[in-house]
Amino acid sequence: MKSLVLVGFVLVVPIASSSRLLAQGTSEYDRLAKNLHQSRSPVVARHGIVCCAQPLAAEVGLDVLKAGGTAADAAIATNAMLGLVEPGSCGMGGDLFCIYWDSKTKKLYGLNASGRSPYAMSREALHQRGVRSLAGVYSWTVPGCVDGWDQLRRRFGTLTFAQLLTPAIKYA
Repeated sequence: MKSLVLVGFVLVVPIASSSRLLAQGTSEYDRLAKNLHQSRSPVVARHGIVCCAQPLAAEVGLDVLKAGGTAADAAIATNAMLGLVEPGSCGMGGDLFCIYWDSKTKKLYGLNASGRSPYAMSREALHQRGVRSLAGVYSWTVPGCVDGWDQLRRRFGTLTFAQLLTPAIKYA
């Protein structure tokens, strides 16, 4: 299996040869469970798969894979599209967490792109200002999603930000 990436709500798996993701039980029924309302349809993939909650976003990721992009490229483009079509769950104004299997190095990587807080912020500095609770505005951070995309793209991607963000921009 080639690289696999999980970014937030996006799973991308480019597949080199015949798929090992062929669903079982496809000969008699469309669904694994006999009741059509108790399962999802089987998935068959020969060259790659993108899994997320919104079909347009998944299509954007598949287009990136078809164009020769990596799993990281597809995950970034899909995640950007999810920010448009599913803004309550995803978006540039949030954080990014990633688990990435790199087939070249045979290593698993993790990325915590949660936002940064101001360097001068400390419990002592807040107490000097009269702040007694770390709840509310003082617990906010600068969103880390876009920085996370950039870190993934630089390390594992092959496409530019312009190429990755164009589909979401066009839909917007």
